Amino acid sequence: MNKSLFNSNSTIWSLDYPAVMGIINLSPNSFYNSSIVQLDQLLERVNTYIEEGVDLIDLGAMSSKPGSNIPDAQTELSLLLPAIKQIKAAFPNLILSIDTMRSEIAEQAILNGAHMINDISGGQFDPAMPKIINKYQVPYIMMHMRGIPKTMNQPEHLNYTNLSSEVMRFFVNQIKKFKDHGVYQIIVDPGFGFSKSLDQNFELLANLHLLSILDCPILVGISRKSMIYKQINNDPGDALNGTTAAHMLALMEGAQILRVHDVQAAKQAVSIFKAYTKHKVINLS
Repeated sequence: MNKSLFNSNSTIWSLDYPAVMGIINLSPNSFYNSSIVQLDQLLERVNTYIEEGVDLIDLGAMSSKPGSNIPDAQTELSLLLPAIKQIKAAFPNLILSIDTMRSEIAEQAILNGAHMINDISGGQFDPAMPKIINKYQVPYIMMHMRGIPKTMNQPEHLNYTNLSSEVMRFFVNQIKKFKDHGVYQIIVDPGFGFSKSLDQNFELLANLHLLSILDCPILVGISRKSMIYKQINNDPGDALNGTTAAHMLALMEGAQILRVHDVQAAKQAVSIFKAYTKHKVINLS
């Protein structure tokens, strides 16, 4: 799949693959401090991403690092809305995704110009999410996670009989639930770092291609995560090289969207990947 056409509230737009999604965190509790953006720095960060070739932005106001608490809805909304309005005023053509688990926040974000919703709970946290996504007909990123960020790394959430099969089963069930509500523009994210151990993350990465059977674009968020920096005995600030290596593996396994902190490095990885795949021999017959 080289391109998808999306409809966001009656506006048609396209996304060429592989695409790079730049992360902007408004929450002060992110695991990677350099990704945290204050409102007065927001437009400068977005402009830098654009200059580096970003395809879309993912804006969030809730930390999802292990052990973190979910902020109340008003706190989340008070951070998001001013940022959305600033971005839409300065960069009206930029594709904007909003990272939230709450349907009421998703609705307010869409009404203020957001193009898609990125839900790390995959629709488990707020049962009203399918209804809101259907109401406004925007693309929906569905991520796999057990529990919530505060509890996701508890032993019971890391216990899988067959990781790939259970992640696949989750998507099959949730996709059906959303399609039953009239939602068809679905992107899947296997949820690296969410209710998975270090080894399970790499098992998931090695078998990422299996998700292609779902016939949905695959998004991968592994940028500077613990699966990278722990594997190379480093910290998030020094995990760019490891991240780039993992991004290339993800692309080779079928990832179509990379959610990243470092847009320029990811775009360079995509460029190398495209040059490589252009000459890939499918068969010799």
